[in-house]
Amino acid sequence: IQIQQVLLNLMRNAVEAMQGSPRRELKVTTVARDDGMAEVSVIDTGPGLAPEVSAQLFQPFVTTKKQGMGVGLSICRTIVESHGGHIWAEAMPTGGTAFRFTLRIVEKEEVSNGR
Repeated sequence: IQIQQVLLNLMRNAVEAMQGSPRRELKVTTVARDDGMAEVSVIDTGPGLAPEVSAQLFQPFVTTKKQGMGVGLSICRTIVESHGGHIWAEAMPTGGTAFRFTLRIVEKEEVSNGR
């Protein structure tokens, strides 16, 4: 449920960021990396992030929204890190922003053994 909350928050933010954009595309991908981590990406075609904002994005009470409280991304970071992962944002070369996070890939044996 916690990871669902992270995805929901990132997708909601992306949809809101694209409201004024002529091209609205939301892409969610998952890739298994060689280091035993899965990388999840939520990519939008919004206006992107200013460098001064992106440096503080995951801090509590930092927001770019008029009605935002600035806790959503901070909570996402806490959840992802509590699962042993990392979360970050990066500007896309064609415009928009990619929010990415990693999670450890759990093998079937670990799940069946209750680990």
